[in-house]
Amino acid sequence: MTETKGKLYLIPSPLGENDPAEVIPAPVLESLGRFRTFVVEEVRTARRYLSRAGLRGHIGELEFHELNEHTDQATIESYIKLFDGGNDVALISEAGLPAVADPGAQLVALAHGYGIEVVPYVGPSSLMLALMASGLNGQSFAFCGYIPAKTEERRSRLRTLEKVSGQLRQTQILIETPYRNDSLFSDILAVCGPSTRVCVACNITMPDAYIKTMKVSQWKKAGLVIGKRPCVFLILA
Repeated sequence: MTETKGKLYLIPSPLGENDPAEVIPAPVLESLGRFRTFVVEEVRTARRYLSRAGLRGHIGELEFHELNEHTDQATIESYIKLFDGGNDVALISEAGLPAVADPGAQLVALAHGYGIEVVPYVGPSSLMLALMASGLNGQSFAFCGYIPAKTEERRSRLRTLEKVSGQLRQTQILIETPYRNDSLFSDILAVCGPSTRVCVACNITMPDAYIKTMKVSQWKKAGLVIGKRPCVFLILA
């Protein structure tokens, strides 16, 4: 007889330090108390989130396993044992939604490979919220993730993305490590044509959120300094 396996639940998290109740649906928060096994990108952050979400005083009863960019494949493969005996597992990432621009996608792929049911829960996506608020083309868009960090390689990639955007009328969505936000933004303004529209969306869902779309020519006059705020960039030629 095949042993019963639990399900994998994809648990959204806030995009910042705001109250989880402000951005996570109540049914999702209410469900957290039934899980005892968590696979998380960073244990300390996950514990803090769960504590704020109503599990304060019960964190010590929970089992945490890390899955991030440093986790080797053998360790990830071993996580299949967590589902034994019908045990449900909750996946939490630092990205808001698990498995989107997030290493947690490897656990989702593993679950599908073993026939384990995957259950996604509703929560905030910085990518979709930025696209919604940008005024750019929401009918055709592409998430390009992180592009090269070296200046010449990055500028070459930006030229290609702008060309594709113009040919397809397709919004290109980019993200970057916060400390490289300003260098990426500077390269966007240096490479893209003056009429190309660019949206900068920072600290989405937070009280100090900043979301603005302008042409490259207008951004050059604005003199924006982004700093180390979590940010999404959108480009439409």
